[in-house]
Amino acid sequence: MPMTEQATGAHPPQPRPRSGGHPSAPEHVTGAQSLVRSLEEVGADTVFGIPGGAILPAYDPLMDSTRVRHVLVRHEQGAGHAATGYAQATGRVGVCMATSGPGATNLVTPIADAHMDSVPLVAITGQVASSSIGTDAFQEADIVGITMPITKHNFLVTKAEDIPRVIMQAFHIASTGRPGPVLVDIAKDALQAKTVFSWPPVMDLPGYRPVTKPHAKQIREAAKLITAARRPVLYVGGGVLKAKATAELKVLAELTGAPVTTTLMALGAFPDGHPLHVGMPGMHGAVTAVTALQKADLIVALGARFDDRVTGKLDGFAPHAKIVHADIDPAEIGKNREADVPIVGDAREVIADLVQAVQREHAEGRQGDYGAWWKDLSRWRDTYPLGYEQPGDGSLSPQQVIERIGQLAPEGTVFAAGVGQHQMWAAHFIQYDRPATWLNSGGAGTMGYAVPAAMGAKAGRPDRTVWAIDGDGCFQMTNQELTTCALNNIPIKVAVINNGALGMVRQWQTLFYNQRYSNTVLHSGQDGADPQARGTRVPDFVKLSEAMGCHAIRCESPADLDKVIEEANAVNDRPVVVDFIVHEDAMVWPMVAAGTSNDEIMAARDVRPDFGENEDD
Repeated sequence: MPMTEQATGAHPPQPRPRSGGHPSAPEHVTGAQSLVRSLEEVGADTVFGIPGGAILPAYDPLMDSTRVRHVLVRHEQGAGHAATGYAQATGRVGVCMATSGPGATNLVTPIADAHMDSVPLVAITGQVASSSIGTDAFQEADIVGITMPITKHNFLVTKAEDIPRVIMQAFHIASTGRPGPVLVDIAKDALQAKTVFSWPPVMDLPGYRPVTKPHAKQIREAAKLITAARRPVLYVGGGVLKAKATAELKVLAELTGAPVTTTLMALGAFPDGHPLHVGMPGMHGAVTAVTALQKADLIVALGARFDDRVTGKLDGFAPHAKIVHADIDPAEIGKNREADVPIVGDAREVIADLVQAVQREHAEGRQGDYGAWWKDLSRWRDTYPLGYEQPGDGSLSPQQVIERIGQLAPEGTVFAAGVGQHQMWAAHFIQYDRPATWLNSGGAGTMGYAVPAAMGAKAGRPDRTVWAIDGDGCFQMTNQELTTCALNNIPIKVAVINNGALGMVRQWQTLFYNQRYSNTVLHSGQDGADPQARGTRVPDFVKLSEAMGCHAIRCESPADLDKVIEEANAVNDRPVVVDFIVHEDAMVWPMVAAGTSNDEIMAARDVRPDFGENEDD
């Protein structure tokens, strides 16, 4: 992303000079020492990484730092997702570190993930010596070129004296405007060279000026549309969380009385339990939320981007709605859906100004009448609530497992989910009433996200209980980070929703591929041999977790569910893994099939909602 692009706003801690704001006395150091000192000064307190040849010079002074904790992960992908979980849970910049070549390329997936979800991340990689760049030297990879499409900006540093300035700029770019990942690739000879360190360096970003203050005329136009509308919806995206605008959002919603729908990335931005909340929209969104957007005559999009999972077939999305689109990234406005009132600005400032503008409209006697709209919304909410059926064979329902984990969790628990059916069930059946309590891979849909993200969240918020809700497929991608947790006193809790299959793919095979389950069964080989039929689990998640230093439990009966969850909650001196053996045929509903209009939402299998004859009145 070019440095001139900006999007969803944030107010994280900014790079800061030493105490008193006075420049520090120059210090004669190596480039590696300068890097560690720079990390200390920008406020980084945790780095997730793995050493290797090109980055090794940085690891020597890192050992002496009393202000930066390094967490040695087992795979660079784990470092990246941990840094993302740390950032999402704390609101600060997450930091990961890797060596050149394969170390750096193993960070590509978490960098792409952070880019899609606008997470402030700084990835520091070692590079071969500057004289060897471009020669296909051992463990050389053009990580700057590789990551250019998936970073907000990136830097190649070949001079030791540039390190402090680049680190300060990287943290500033990552955390301001639309947050996102920034890569800093440092040549090995720059880390080894002698230099002079002083702080703060001079910030030099002439082309980077995020617009945070919205235009007053656009705010007035938006307020007029809100009070004139009959069927408005506040469509809230993750940008509201990034901007720390949840208090302002609640004021705006209660002032207008408009229904609120929060995307997968925005869960917790508005309390799930609030009467104005109509649920999550999207492919697996609540019927009321999806239908509210379809039937709306005004959509006020706040820090959301009209992505395909929300809109369904784009040309059939919300056909009668005018659009107010507020975002800090001007590139997002009009990208997928033309805006009648475009507003560029930080979500917190936009919403605060909208509150004042709507109050002025009310003072002048213009107030929206949404009585008929709420009659429809309430009918849909009562007729098509979220729910699930218990398996007829007495086995565990995955929805019930996740629901009870949420109900029995201590107040303020942070939940991180992998990707697939368990992610959607966790979005639906756990109630999120506080910001920064729901972490997931929304845009990239990265399997293997949950365990390392939970690790990062717990490292950043050690006072909170952190549950990773994972599937047995996702869990087998990154579970080695449980060793990292066990050895570094990061006692996360992991619920493995074990249905023996790649559940979401299996659901699609059930619905669209005539139940031909090609390569989605995880507990048998190509020859169809099923070790579980012989009483052997491959892998045995309890034994595997115990081998990595965890307390491990298996739960197969609904009668044991609460007891097992309470046991897991009571263990706080090491990670806990619970292998929940659940019914393999459970499905995620509601559902809008890919490529179809949201009007074709199915409340359950073969159940098409009936909205009555007067839904468009």
